[in-house]
Amino acid sequence: MRWYLVILLSISWPLKAFASEIDKEINCLALNIYHEARGEPREGQLAVGYVTMNRVVSGRYPNSVCKVVWQPKQFSWTHDGRSDRPEHDSSWNRSLRIASFIYKNYYRFMTITKGATDVTGGALYYYAPRHVNPVWAKDMVATRQIGSHVFLKDS
Repeated sequence: MRWYLVILLSISWPLKAFASEIDKEINCLALNIYHEARGEPREGQLAVGYVTMNRVVSGRYPNSVCKVVWQPKQFSWTHDGRSDRPEHDSSWNRSLRIASFIYKNYYRFMTITKGATDVTGGALYYYAPRHVNPVWAKDMVATRQIGSHVFLKDS
């Protein structure tokens, strides 16, 4: 085997593993957007994605999208007993496109704009008032309401 093939093979495996990990992170983000906001306007779906990413970088939550999404009792769809498999193809494809966009651009946008691209204003939390009235929300500051969700951050 030629030396450059050995080098290429030794480099390609870690790159494939890295790409696979990114795909998993995007998939977890898309699942969260799909289950939490598929009926919301595009800005509401972006907002759910931003809250998820804001948690990843906050230092108060796990440092990966999948760990944030699957952290116990954080997002209602992860423990509601129903299937987590997306059933609506067009909504799922839209969630995947939004998740991929956010995941691939979040750090760059947040750095360049100093957070101005975050449609939630730095929110780490949200809830839908027509479905729930969480006790924890009274100690938070609402940053925005988008669609049926209120976005909040610590006071």
